[in-house]
Amino acid sequence: MRQFLLTSLFAATASLLAAQPGAADPMSDAKAIVAEHETMPVFTPPGDAFDAKACMAGKKVLSIPISMTIPFNVELQKGMAAAAKEVGFTYTTWDNQLKVDQWIQGVSQAISQKYDALDIAGGLNPEVLGPQLAEARAAGLKISTTHLYDVTQDQFKGVDYSAKVDFSGAGKLLAAWAYVKTGGKPNVLIIGSSDVLPSIPFVKSIQAELKALCPECKQKHLDVPVSEWATKIQPGVQSALLADPTINYILPIYDSMSQFVVPALRITGSEGAVKIASFNGTPFVLDMVRENHVQMDIGESLGWAGYAAIDNIMRMMCGLPSAAKLNVPLLIFDERNIKTAGIPANFNDGYGDAHLEGFRKLWKLK
Repeated sequence: MRQFLLTSLFAATASLLAAQPGAADPMSDAKAIVAEHETMPVFTPPGDAFDAKACMAGKKVLSIPISMTIPFNVELQKGMAAAAKEVGFTYTTWDNQLKVDQWIQGVSQAISQKYDALDIAGGLNPEVLGPQLAEARAAGLKISTTHLYDVTQDQFKGVDYSAKVDFSGAGKLLAAWAYVKTGGKPNVLIIGSSDVLPSIPFVKSIQAELKALCPECKQKHLDVPVSEWATKIQPGVQSALLADPTINYILPIYDSMSQFVVPALRITGSEGAVKIASFNGTPFVLDMVRENHVQMDIGESLGWAGYAAIDNIMRMMCGLPSAAKLNVPLLIFDERNIKTAGIPANFNDGYGDAHLEGFRKLWKLK
């Protein structure tokens, strides 16, 4: 009887411990996060279906990207324009070269030409245009943002709807990747840019996930403003590697930073031993993955993002609830599938086209 009670008590205690937070196997958790993003993306509706053509008939939307000199913004606008064309409403991209006076002119154009909605896209912070957006709202325009805020961030009070991005989810994935690929022993250098609005929660999500998976593992943070990437990232990485030669992973939160990390690895003799994983799916960095300079890049289809952005803008115009986040899956590109991104790589290959059928059904176009 005594043995039976002891056995039962042991089993109950083991069961209780297994249910406690942190008692699960961190490696299994991390591998599950990675595996979730290694499969071809599927379409998940961001909300209820609606008759987009009927709702948007006669409507006009003007989008002001942060700059049309940036390939990311060019591709995002192409996707948004294609989606608007399918639905059949007027969509205008306000061409500009990263100048505040040009952004202000765009808002004035939207007001004077009696547009129904104004979208602030691709990283442009609406707070810069606070007074102008207030004037636009007073004139009856709805205001949205596209691909700016992290899902954890509150939008500017002068904005109606925001198509937020899961930067925090990308950060969690980067941390899980480094943990898995080092056999649970990551020593990570995170490179961030706190002058970019979503960068702070992005970095924090990496730090928090690494701490949850591996409280005793090392991590460092190098913060470099965007304007100083070309001059500060390489020496910053070199200094970090010389100070701690056991660093085994570098996680630049935006993949374009990688072009300044690779030279630092070469100079310090760390190339090959220290791996790079990042986020964005920028074509030249995907080419670096194919050439074995970068181990992994998390990509998002900008064609898909364009359709998702238009979906949220239409929900704003049609009085429907905003999507919780921009409906764009994150996909891992590494040695397994990098050739599917194109040779040379581009912004849209490798993701499939599930979004096209998905959004058409969602908008009752077929």
